[in-house]
Amino acid sequence: MAGTSAAAGGGGAALEAQVITVAGPRPAISLGVVDAHDHLILDTPALPGQAIGDVDRVVEEVLDARSTGIACIVEMTPIGLGRDPAAMRRIADETGVAIIAASGYHRDAHYPAAHWVHEATVETLADRIVTDLTVGMHPADWLDPSLPLDAARAGAIKGGASYHRVTRGERRRLEAIAGAAAATGAAVLVHSEVGTAGHEIVDLLEAGGLGPDRIALAHLDRNPDAEIHAELADRGVTLEYDTIGRTKYHPDSVVLDLIEAVATAGHLERIVLGLDLGTRDYFRAFDGGPGLRYLMATFVPRLRRRLGDEAVERILVSNPARLYALRPAGESAS
Repeated sequence: MAGTSAAAGGGGAALEAQVITVAGPRPAISLGVVDAHDHLILDTPALPGQAIGDVDRVVEEVLDARSTGIACIVEMTPIGLGRDPAAMRRIADETGVAIIAASGYHRDAHYPAAHWVHEATVETLADRIVTDLTVGMHPADWLDPSLPLDAARAGAIKGGASYHRVTRGERRRLEAIAGAAAATGAAVLVHSEVGTAGHEIVDLLEAGGLGPDRIALAHLDRNPDAEIHAELADRGVTLEYDTIGRTKYHPDSVVLDLIEAVATAGHLERIVLGLDLGTRDYFRAFDGGPGLRYLMATFVPRLRRRLGDEAVERILVSNPARLYALRPAGESAS
């Protein structure tokens, strides 16, 4: 496809860049169209009654997404939220869609007061991420470290911050995330609550030794301020837009306007898209909506009319391949 050769930034080393899927490593350039942030298996006390765990229905949903052109899903369920590596391997096997799983930790709201993440040292938090990425994911979210690891490795890291602030616990977890990402070459996607605290999150991760081109911020389109987004992109940060189809927040035209404004400002290469369907009510297979098909079937045709095929290819193929390719410490994507 046109633009795919830019997937990892160009050059011989870039063409050899690898991503880690639950089925093993593969060339980043081979991913095709990427949903850069979604959830297939999830169970968190922050979303009672909305657990996603019926693998048969998830397979149905992913097959529907594949029929629209989705070839890879970055499954951003981190440690402690019901992450299930065996289920992800099964979904990948039965659908043929590549799945990149996540390690890392979410914001405070997703962890009960007695959860182990609150008392764990930064070193323990980081070590468990590194193990997930280099050896295999823990099958029970490290609740019982004596259990044998699953063979599937994580390929990305999730972080989380609260509304307009980063709490003490979140700071510790982001410090651990920065160290683990720097050690493994993995990218970090951080939940920015309602699109806030972006610069503070980036400052913390950079202070921990992580380069900005390894950092993506999620949900920024909840706060569709193109000027702030351009500032973050100027720093080298990836902007991940994922409130597509969330009419309760705003119409899709708001996100289309935002993407067009950021691209016009010279930051097309910093945009990736996902749907972040984090509850069962969003899945068509559970009689909800908009479903995983919405990105390609409904939103992307409108985006093509705005930006053209080449720009859309970069957003859906080249940019996420560059972002999620593992990169040795100190190596730039540009």
